[in-house]
Amino acid sequence: MPDGTRRPAVVGLTGGIGSGKSTVADRFVALGAALVDTDRIAHEITAAGGAAIEAIRAAFGAAMITADGRMDRAAMRSRVFADPSARQRLESILHPMIRARTQQAIEAAIDAGAPYVLVAVPLLVESGQAGRYDRVLVVDCPPEVQVDRVMARSGLARAEVEAIVAAQAPRERRLAAADDVIDNGGVPAALDAQVRRLHALYAGLSTRGE
Repeated sequence: MPDGTRRPAVVGLTGGIGSGKSTVADRFVALGAALVDTDRIAHEITAAGGAAIEAIRAAFGAAMITADGRMDRAAMRSRVFADPSARQRLESILHPMIRARTQQAIEAAIDAGAPYVLVAVPLLVESGQAGRYDRVLVVDCPPEVQVDRVMARSGLARAEVEAIVAAQAPRERRLAAADDVIDNGGVPAALDAQVRRLHALYAGLSTRGE
């Protein structure tokens, strides 16, 4: 740690699918924040040769593994939406690995001198992780905007996207868990002032001094 009297803040970044978390995160990184992306970690451990592949194969069978050795995300998405117990089994495999690697990445960023660490967690509220962070930042937009954005980028049908949105925490629940909110219901240019204000806040926080 670069300073023995100050530990940089760790901020949990979340929002519903299509809210624009990645767009917001990129703006914070451009200002100097360190980013730990838990979705990227999830992709790494479910890629060919990833740490979770053999456990997934054992729990769900070879049908959930593609010919090139990665988890079949489309097939798994269908499986867990249809069967809550399957979702729980998958989470019991992935979540401990993701948490461990996330903590390693946080400590590495702090040791490297980051002013603060932004941890992107898509299901932060759903997984009850809000208390793990010094502050929770929610990227918010109306549900109809979420659906339109996801349809445009994914090619999924409206009903499929609406089902994904419905499976996540309600907008009101995310907002209730937030310390800070960024409104991303409009044009991307409207984000800049909001991000700069919060960057200054987070960079000035001192937490858990050691």
